[in-house]
Amino acid sequence: MENEVLKENTLLGMGNPLLDISATVEKDFLAKYDLKANDAILADPEKHKTLYSELMDNFNAEYIAGGSVQNALRVCQWLVEKPKATTFFGCVGVDQYSKILHDKAVTDRVNAKYQYTDKEPSGTCAVLVTDHHRSLCANLGAANCFTIDHIRKPENKKLVDNAKFYYISGFFLTVSPPSIMEVAKVALANDRPLIMNLSAPFICQFYKEPLMQVLPYVDVVFGNETEAETFAQEQDFGTKDIKEIALKICKLPKQNEKRSRVVVLTQGVDPVILACEGNIKEFTVQALPAEQLVDTNGAGDAFAGGFLSQYIEGKDLDVCVKCGLWAARQIVQRNGCTFEGKATFDPSKE
Repeated sequence: MENEVLKENTLLGMGNPLLDISATVEKDFLAKYDLKANDAILADPEKHKTLYSELMDNFNAEYIAGGSVQNALRVCQWLVEKPKATTFFGCVGVDQYSKILHDKAVTDRVNAKYQYTDKEPSGTCAVLVTDHHRSLCANLGAANCFTIDHIRKPENKKLVDNAKFYYISGFFLTVSPPSIMEVAKVALANDRPLIMNLSAPFICQFYKEPLMQVLPYVDVVFGNETEAETFAQEQDFGTKDIKEIALKICKLPKQNEKRSRVVVLTQGVDPVILACEGNIKEFTVQALPAEQLVDTNGAGDAFAGGFLSQYIEGKDLDVCVKCGLWAARQIVQRNGCTFEGKATFDPSKE
């Protein structure tokens, strides 16, 4: 049944729309391209120039609509059911790939408001699956061409001004920090939550200046254990303890003092850490039989989407985390960040 409480454009997301080219490969294929399991990097023009064509030519590759934020919004839409409850901004090329991306987003009822460029082809992401682990190598292409002009267009500015929640990936820091800061200031001025994902260790390392500029505006931080450890190292926290790191991120300077910062850290099969107001809660991850595990690609995005679906409805943080875990569990049983049928999340059974 469609959610009658949520309005269209309740949650606005900005990120990099990418078409995933997904294939199962051997570990020596990762080594050939200097890639690691469970990592996410940007493609090197020289080192990875043959990666995508080799995947398409020599492997049974699947094309899946991807990009971290768009994935999360698609999962969120699946759960809330209200068409266009989420809006997505990102840049694509004028090509067949952008048509696939747009069609998938619309099918999943996301209000995709792309910026189009003829300077670059739509972005792609090689998703290399080895023993259920995934290595991501993104060629941003057109996604890199997003400009602040897009969010200043009158019809898009209206969407920014009217949204009640905002979600941005750390990946987007490589593209348009000015756009992030503009949206962050709208969120602050209107006392609306801004949610951000650390996205990858390299963001915490090589983009820490723009990251630390936006972090004071961020109300909810998502990350996994490797991102958290890298963040802690770069910020000289002096600890590798995940719980301590979560609490320290909570205490970093914050612009909106009306709302305590929430930090949610996933750890694969280990418990999810929820930190808020000096307290830590742990949530057990339900073990999935090995034969049911297909592909961990998109698990983090699905977790974020599940969490957001409850968060934008004002549910307790416990329910938000439980829904994130439920959504991730569904997605790892399929190739890529895909789903079918009706979402059947029931907090009383989680």
